[in-house]
Amino acid sequence: MHGSAARRSTGWRDRVGAYVALTKPRIIELLLVTTVPTMILAEGGLPDLWLVVATLIGGALAAGSANAFNCYLDRDIDEMMNRTKRRPLVTGEIRPRNALVFATALGVVALVWFAWLVNVPAAWLTFGAIAIYVVGYTMILKRRTPQNIVWGGIAGCMPVFIGWAAVTESLSWAALALFGVIFFWTPPHYWPLSVKFKKDYATAGVPMLPVVATDRRVAAEMLGHTIAMIACSLALVPLAGMTWVYTAVAAGLGGWFLWLTISMLRKAQGRARKGPGAMKVFHASITYLTLLFVAVAVDVFLPF
Repeated sequence: MHGSAARRSTGWRDRVGAYVALTKPRIIELLLVTTVPTMILAEGGLPDLWLVVATLIGGALAAGSANAFNCYLDRDIDEMMNRTKRRPLVTGEIRPRNALVFATALGVVALVWFAWLVNVPAAWLTFGAIAIYVVGYTMILKRRTPQNIVWGGIAGCMPVFIGWAAVTESLSWAALALFGVIFFWTPPHYWPLSVKFKKDYATAGVPMLPVVATDRRVAAEMLGHTIAMIACSLALVPLAGMTWVYTAVAAGLGGWFLWLTISMLRKAQGRARKGPGAMKVFHASITYLTLLFVAVAVDVFLPF
């Protein structure tokens, strides 16, 4: 066990903080950012406030469960990586058995919450999201293929389906377009982070694409995903009857992020001396997704 494993939390605040850390709250924030605009679009206006609150609480519980399972299953490789070596299961603040019980409890509560206070279709989609992330990504794909984040990223797309189903108890082509935006956004979002922590992943034996491929291939695949992402964002215009305002915002944001990925590829090809750093692209991807979904929500209320 890691040298700091003997350390234990000394107070209830430390213990609570350690359990919160297991849920990876910063990731949860990003997932919830996509849920509310999706619900507004599905409703064609402002949904019932309690339904929104219930969906967000249930989504946070479900995402926290999946992330806690991930911490439990990946505690061996987390110990090897500088980025993750201070997670509670590595430092010994939380015992593995307790983390497993916590993750399971959160998941059960999330599913019961959705089925009871939202609706059954949303509960089933939530179960699917947890299963995809825990079993599909963490247990099967992550340590076996450089395409791990591509297919495992489906779990991160599920809040769109869950939010849509919470309002309509069904899905639609518009929901699928939003799902596509996040699906194709995930690799250009996550691979730059993997570039920065490439040595960490190599040490842990995790075959993230930047570990096993050249910078040129990584940048090229990011560009391909970005083009598909932009196409999905614009497909929403006819599918959901979006106005010219959303269309302009989606095109502008897409063009900006496309320029970043092209510049990254040109630098990797040696055709340009300077280009955006990996973390600049990472942070830009968060800005892109946040502003795009804000535009989705705002567009619904425009009077034209």
